[in-house]
Amino acid sequence: MRTKFLVFAVLVFALILSACGPTTINQEAQPFSRTMNVNGVGLVDLTPDIAYIYIGVHDESATASEAVDANKAHTTAVINAIKKAGVDKKDIRTTNFSIYPSQQYGPDGVVTGTVYMVDNSVYVTVRNLDSLGNLLDDAISAGANNVNSIQFDVADKTAAVKEARAKAVTDAKTQAQEMADAAGITLGDIQNLSFYENSPIPMLSGKGGGGGGMAADVAVPIQPGQLTISVNVSITYSIK
Repeated sequence: MRTKFLVFAVLVFALILSACGPTTINQEAQPFSRTMNVNGVGLVDLTPDIAYIYIGVHDESATASEAVDANKAHTTAVINAIKKAGVDKKDIRTTNFSIYPSQQYGPDGVVTGTVYMVDNSVYVTVRNLDSLGNLLDDAISAGANNVNSIQFDVADKTAAVKEARAKAVTDAKTQAQEMADAAGITLGDIQNLSFYENSPIPMLSGKGGGGGGMAADVAVPIQPGQLTISVNVSITYSIK
C-alpha cells in the first residue's frame, strides 16, 4: 500500500514539473505587406439656389416700454414686408429679442442719463434668389436697420457630392497607375479607402441702412457666385 502511494506521488510530481516547463509555440512569421497610398481630389461647381439671412430692427428710447413699442411696430412692418416679397412664414424664424439699458455720458465723463435699446432679429430663408435684392430693399424701407450674414447654399447637393466622389476616386486610381508604371510595379487589391467631403459656403456680411428710409431706385445688387463641392479620397493598394 505504501509502495502504491509513493508511485502515485511521483507521478503527480512529474505532472506538476511538466506543467511548469517552457511551452514552445511554432508561429510562422507574418509575410511583409507592401502597399502604396494615393490621394485623389474631386471638384464640382454649383450655382446657389437658396440664401439665409439675418434681418433685424434696433430701436432706442428713454424708457423700456417706449423702445419696445417702437420695436414691435417696426418689426411687424419688416416681417410683413418679407412675407409680401414672397417668403413663406415657415421660413421666417425669430432668433433674438433683447432689451438692455445703455448709460449715456457727457464730455466730462459724468452720466447724463440712460437709453433703453431693443433688438429683434429674424432668420430668413430665401428660396428665390432673383427676389433677394428687392426683398432687402422692402425690409429696409419697412424699418430694418440690421442686415447681416448672407449665406448662399444649394438646397440639394446629393448629386454633386456623388459626382465629386467619383471624380476623386478616378483621380486617385489614375495617379496610382501612373506611379506604378513609373516604378515598374503592379497594383494589387485595394486595402483601404476613405474620403472626406468639404462643402464651403461663401458669406457676404454687411448691414443695411436705417429703417424708414426711401426705397432705392434699383434693387440691392446681390451676387451669389458659385459653390465648390470638394471631396478628397485616400486609397491604399497592395503592390506586387
